[in-house]
Amino acid sequence: MAGGIVAIPLLGFSLLAVALIIERIYFWSQIQLRQDRLVTEVLKLYRSNPPEAIARLKKNADLPMARIFLEALCLEESTPTEFRLALESATQAELPLLKRFNTLFQTIITVSPLLGLLGTILGLMRSFASMSLGDTTGTNATAVTGGISEALVSTVMGLVVAIATLLFANVFRSLYLRQFALIQEQGGQLELVYRRFHHQSGEKQYAASR
Repeated sequence: MAGGIVAIPLLGFSLLAVALIIERIYFWSQIQLRQDRLVTEVLKLYRSNPPEAIARLKKNADLPMARIFLEALCLEESTPTEFRLALESATQAELPLLKRFNTLFQTIITVSPLLGLLGTILGLMRSFASMSLGDTTGTNATAVTGGISEALVSTVMGLVVAIATLLFANVFRSLYLRQFALIQEQGGQLELVYRRFHHQSGEKQYAASR
């Protein structure tokens, strides 16, 4: 009530930001807790037992890295080039999920201060409209102070919503960049393992044919 009419959309933005932040915290916590260990196990397991490695990935298909690896490993008799292309296409398909809600975060960060500024202008207009020359007491004085209070409160609300959202958005962006680097690193390791496996299979087939 103290922030005026702009407090309503600011409240909506704050609730939306809290909901998105909670979802992203849960999403990234699951990745941090499970994915690194899974990838390490799969890379070791694939060298000795590829079907078991694929089965382990399928059990954790809710993780982005598992889906990327599955997309490439489930190709039948693929060449190393086809395997690499499958990894790259699967990585591109997962990027929107890793960057999910970035546009909403940026919208909240950008619009919230502007709404606060709008509340400031509306509050000052209300104060000026209540002012009468030579009369600084009674109802006019109350309306003037109320308008100034509305202007200050709306400004603070807009800044608080924008700053809090910005801090979390930057954290999520850093996690995304780290995850993207890990996908490239672990995908490269899987490609090397696959190339060795493919080379060994080719040598065995050649030896068997002779």
